[in-house]
Amino acid sequence: MTAEPTTTPAIEFRDVVKRFGDNVVLDGLGFTVEQGDRVTLIGPSGSGKTTILRLLMTLEEADGGLILVDGDPYTHEYRGDKWVRIPEKRRSQIRRRVGMVFQQFNLFPNMTVLENITEGPIHVLGKSRAEAVRRAEELLDQVGMAEKRDAKPNQLSGGQQQRVAIARALAMDPEILLLDEVTSALDPEIVADVLGVLRQIADTTDITMLLVTHEMRFAREVSNRVLMFDQGRIVEEADPETMFTAPTHERTQAFLKAVLDR
Repeated sequence: MTAEPTTTPAIEFRDVVKRFGDNVVLDGLGFTVEQGDRVTLIGPSGSGKTTILRLLMTLEEADGGLILVDGDPYTHEYRGDKWVRIPEKRRSQIRRRVGMVFQQFNLFPNMTVLENITEGPIHVLGKSRAEAVRRAEELLDQVGMAEKRDAKPNQLSGGQQQRVAIARALAMDPEILLLDEVTSALDPEIVADVLGVLRQIADTTDITMLLVTHEMRFAREVSNRVLMFDQGRIVEEADPETMFTAPTHERTQAFLKAVLDR
């Protein structure tokens, strides 16, 4: 699925800088993700990919530059020549447009599967319990977990917990879904099940996706754009077919050879 460019990107990074001490993780990063795009970030560990997702989840704050969601400054904006933090209420409203599925499942252990999914819609979005339950049941059916609605997380396998985590993220009706190495904590034999769920979401919805993954086959199948990162910068950008069959940058060629030859 290839998104048609719109005048306002779903996500835009403008000259974003992020440091951890003396380590510059993102160095003047600029890129856009159009509405409905499925964009995968690839590259070696430590290249800044997960930091991008954490900035979009407001788990980290940039040290400079602008991050925009649907054209709205997300955490900071320039007023004259000053880079200032936007009001918390405004930031929270924009933040609700973004959902994330993490490497670790982060389910509430004391809640059932159904309660894990309905908690956010009821208490954050203000939905009625009946409406939240109805939507949760639809999503559990979609991810193949309907029969586990009353189970606790410790009664589920890792793959089952990740499918619940995907349903929980979708229950918040995000416009943008961030996926951070969602199969890295799973046993190899159940990776395909989780990736199948994500493929179905990509094929049947217009949600914007920004993914970090080392599953190159999945990246090739689900993405319409792939960005290769190294040392906090984009070194190459292409459609999946070009990226995985005819990359032009030496760093991309070396990285893909190392990953695909494993």
